[in-house]
Amino acid sequence: MKTKLVVAFFVLVWVVLLARIYQLTIKSNTYYESLAKQNIVKKEWILPVRGEILDRHGKPLAINKIGFKVLVDPHLSAKKRLPRLRRALREIQKDFPDINVTRLEKRYKRIDSPYRHEPIVVIKFLPYEEVLPHFTELSRKPHITIEPTTKRYYPYGDMTAHVIGYVGKANEKEMAGDEMVKLTMIAGKSGLEKYYNRFLEGEPGYKKVKVSAFNEQIEVLETVPPKEDTDMRLHLDMELQAFISKMFAKEHKSGAVIVMRTDGAILAAGSYPAYDPNDFVSGISRKEWKKIIENLNHPFTNKLIHGLYPPGSVIKPGVALALIDSKRVSPYTKFYCNGAIELGKTTKHKFRCWKSTGHEETDMIKAIRESCDVYFYKGSLLTGINKIAEELRKMGLGEKTGIDLPNEFIGVVPDKMWKMNKYGQPWYMGETLNASIGQGYMLVTPMQIARYTALLATGKLPRPHLAAYLADEPVRTFAKDVLTLREKRALPIVRRAMYEVCNHPKGTAYASMHDTKIKVAGKTGTAQVIGIPQEEKKRMKEEELAYYHRSHAWLTTYGPYRRPQFVVTILVEHGGHGGSAAGPMAKAIYNWLVEHEYIKTR
Repeated sequence: MKTKLVVAFFVLVWVVLLARIYQLTIKSNTYYESLAKQNIVKKEWILPVRGEILDRHGKPLAINKIGFKVLVDPHLSAKKRLPRLRRALREIQKDFPDINVTRLEKRYKRIDSPYRHEPIVVIKFLPYEEVLPHFTELSRKPHITIEPTTKRYYPYGDMTAHVIGYVGKANEKEMAGDEMVKLTMIAGKSGLEKYYNRFLEGEPGYKKVKVSAFNEQIEVLETVPPKEDTDMRLHLDMELQAFISKMFAKEHKSGAVIVMRTDGAILAAGSYPAYDPNDFVSGISRKEWKKIIENLNHPFTNKLIHGLYPPGSVIKPGVALALIDSKRVSPYTKFYCNGAIELGKTTKHKFRCWKSTGHEETDMIKAIRESCDVYFYKGSLLTGINKIAEELRKMGLGEKTGIDLPNEFIGVVPDKMWKMNKYGQPWYMGETLNASIGQGYMLVTPMQIARYTALLATGKLPRPHLAAYLADEPVRTFAKDVLTLREKRALPIVRRAMYEVCNHPKGTAYASMHDTKIKVAGKTGTAQVIGIPQEEKKRMKEEELAYYHRSHAWLTTYGPYRRPQFVVTILVEHGGHGGSAAGPMAKAIYNWLVEHEYIKTR
């Protein structure tokens, strides 16, 4: 019995040993073979060159400037090897005297570690023309490597800052959402650079190489090139953009200008003042950043889509359509304007018209042409805020336009529910009057007003867009049919009124717009920044107010009147009156479009 137990024990031991040998030699062969391959085959990523951004004529707006980066071998920060590191850095300084050796040494030590085997970048970018005379000599120096690289460059600087945007060092959130950003450590931070970042960065390639135990390349096993067909072409005309930028800088401090085809294609878009995006590519200094953020005209704010302003009287054509759709007001309804309207039984609150003597009997065309406030006060009391807000939202106000720029703001088109949700308070009748002339809680962006103007011109609500082609693929957009049948029937009357704004002697933009090379329709707006006290009998003139207390000046237009092709929307911050502040610029832009045959007069 004992013998059998001993034999059984030995058999069991041998079975376990054989099973383990089988596991190690046969079953684990694939696993260990893959580990061995990892030790001898290295995958090296080949990064694509970021796509360029071009205007409609092929002028470069964002390009990759060619240069070189300087690298130093790793493992030189140890005490015994530190003299080698300092000698290498001094050799670099000989050819580039502006280089700060102490700063380079600190950067090197921060990155160096026993586990790092690739050379360390000490200088990220030096211009091609500066390095070329020293390239051969410097490349021969011990521990120094020079490799080609690129740096994003914006040839037109601040003229395209808020449209093109800029790239910069990626943060953790950006790297987490994009494998390509992890490799390049670069991401679009604003503008088109951010919106189309995934397209512009392309796809990486790679090569698999066999290396020795000392990490020396023995053989290239496979190469896959990167995908680099990622240039994009815009509708933007840089000549027009530059023309507007110079004109605005000469005349005004801050604001926004949009020139858009009625189908939504944007030929020019500027937010003023602006900043130079080239300052941000390699990292802006604290001094320069402080200068930007302390500027009271907010150069870093993209006023096209992030600037929120009371629209003032530019919304009156839209409000007129809402009044008609309510069936409480017809295009031929007349209201008498004596210069003001009073609300309240005990404490009478006076809501004034901009014209203190009044407009007398006023129909819809006259009310829009001469911007009569009392007409819209009385019409809105019959219609109610909820109906007006509903129609204005359908016309694209208080919602994103869908433009291909990131983080677009929504704005505010208030109604009773909005105020209750926001403030927990009821809506007052006087707030309806303020809203009817684009004041009170109402806030819009210039891009929303441009889109809304295209709707008034064509009856369709387009999606504004800057990109025309991604590589060779056209960017397609569509326009929405949002108006009711009653509103569509009333559009010719509203358009006639907008025509008279620019071409009738009593129109609010007549002085600056009537002699434009084509017939234009439009609407002016004066959006108050501060309220007018009730006790003030006579309103101060805009030019008598402190600059930052002056009203914002709006002018939004379309032309030609008979066959609308373009929208020009201008906001001048603290500009006072829309006709006088923005009118001369709008006229110059339309004349430019005619002279460059965007608009043909025959």
